[in-house]
Amino acid sequence: MPLVVMLGIFYFLLIAPMRKRQKQQEQMIAELKPGDRVLTTGGIYGTIVGIKDDRLTLRIADQVKVDVSKSSVSGLDTSANT
Repeated sequence: MPLVVMLGIFYFLLIAPMRKRQKQQEQMIAELKPGDRVLTTGGIYGTIVGIKDDRLTLRIADQVKVDVSKSSVSGLDTSANT
C-alpha cells in the first residue's frame, strides 16, 4: 500500500505537470503564424516570416533570415521591445 501512495504522489507532483507543459508547448507551436515574435531554444529572437511543414523562416535582423525547426521554438516573445 505505501508503494501505491508513493507512486500516486510521484505522478501528481512530477508527471502530470510535465504532461501539461508539453501539451501547452505543442499547442503554442501549432498556433504560430507569420508576424509572431518568438524565442528559440538557442536564444535567438526573431519574427516569423514564413511557415513550411516543420520549418519556420525567422527574420532576426534587417535582410537576415534563417530557417529553424518548429520544435526549436521555446516560446513567444512577450517583451515590450518589439
